[in-house]
Amino acid sequence: MAKRKSGGLVEMIKTIAYAMLIAIGIRTVAFEPFNIPSGSMIPTLLVGDYLFVSKYSFGYSRFSLPLSPPLWSGRIFGHLPQRGDVAVFKLPRDNSTDYIKRLVGLPGDRIQMKQGQLYINGAVVSRVAAGDYIAEGEGPKILARRYLETLPDSGREHFILKMSDDQPLDNTQEFHIPEGFVFAMGDNRDNSLDSRVLNAVGFVPLENLVGRAEFIFFSVDATAPWWEVWEWPFEIRWSRLFSSIT
Repeated sequence: MAKRKSGGLVEMIKTIAYAMLIAIGIRTVAFEPFNIPSGSMIPTLLVGDYLFVSKYSFGYSRFSLPLSPPLWSGRIFGHLPQRGDVAVFKLPRDNSTDYIKRLVGLPGDRIQMKQGQLYINGAVVSRVAAGDYIAEGEGPKILARRYLETLPDSGREHFILKMSDDQPLDNTQEFHIPEGFVFAMGDNRDNSLDSRVLNAVGFVPLENLVGRAEFIFFSVDATAPWWEVWEWPFEIRWSRLFSSIT
């Protein structure tokens, strides 16, 4: 009897170990879950969104692995992102903090903000007014202007928010993106710390890319106290579940 119990315990431990290895493998080579803690990507991503990021989209770097061990440099099976991809990356300043932004600039591009509008390689990026938007982030609700922006080359469309066209990051120098780097910006343009601030984020090395945001698998607006269990179903943003990220 004791031997049978011992054997059962060993099998249980092996099963748990196999499950952990499989989970780590999927997280490393396929998909990794992330959640959105701030409002820098509103209206595309909301605080309380939970999403899956594809790890294979840009190839693999050491930042694809848990704890980012320095096993190699560069990317294996590397793919250059497409302009407009929403990507998770490691903050270049510390190589450990996860950021999520939209990649608007590719290697060799020239990026600039002038009077609140984005310029890529000297040409203004088209934006069309799309009505007002009430932005909810970590603080009070804010009434913002929503625009539909269309990026060049790919023609990809996405919504952005603007408070006005005279905010601190609405007039910048022209940024020349070096080879091996990309330029990232938040869709909530006036409430995003991104590549426009060189001493905080700056250019993002391709090696720092973790993966591309693919779809939202869960979303919750946790406004009620945690103990009000009866409110939980009403806090779920059902319409956002399993929606793709563009």
